Amino acid sequence: MVLTIDLAVLLAVVIFLLWRRRPLARSRLNTGLTMAVVLVFGVLIAPTAFGHGIVEAVGEVAQGISDAGSP
Repeated sequence: MVLTIDLAVLLAVVIFLLWRRRPLARSRLNTGLTMAVVLVFGVLIAPTAFGHGIVEAVGEVAQGISDAGSP
């Protein structure tokens, strides 16, 4: 039996664990590392069907907000 793990899933777990920490104890280096991990996660998930669904959902929300502000 071969056990494989997707890098995007591993980064999602790391992001979840980083966000559960108390924000008051974070240094600039730790915040930068979190931002870098989130950026890499976004790049890995973007070309997937799930990533396209997220982009479409966020686009619809942004369009709805934009339409709500116009007369």
